Amino acid sequence: MYHKVTIIGNLGGDPEMRYMQDGTPVTSFSVATNRKWKNSDGSPGEETVWFRVSAWRRLGEICNQYLSKGRQVYVEGRLTPDKATGGPRVWTANDGTPRASYEITALEVKFLSGGGPDSASPSGAPASSAGASAAPSAPAAPVEEDDIPF
Repeated sequence: MYHKVTIIGNLGGDPEMRYMQDGTPVTSFSVATNRKWKNSDGSPGEETVWFRVSAWRRLGEICNQYLSKGRQVYVEGRLTPDKATGGPRVWTANDGTPRASYEITALEVKFLSGGGPDSASPSGAPASSAGASAAPSAPAAPVEEDDIPF
């Protein structure tokens, strides 16, 4: 059996790369996804869901090199359940409210927005992990919101 998760959102902070004991690089970053709607009384509603993303090997190196806080990204991957519960990681925040963390192991990451004037990566440069050491493919044209298929 197989599952796939797709999210589009903005990085909540700069990525953090570390190395496993065997030397394998892994980069972690958080992505916020937003949903807005109108309530039945006409008032606006909004929801933000945070995902913690891990990108491994060459994909992790590319994400660490080109991503930065605020960048918009497309992430495709698989949910990584909490080993103790089989679901999201759940904890209580300092203010006493319950929180959950949704963990994704990235299989593909596409950079949708530019990282600012000093960005080394052209807008829209994709990164993929089709294999353990895949390099990014040629830069794509910038993606406009109207071009996103949903």
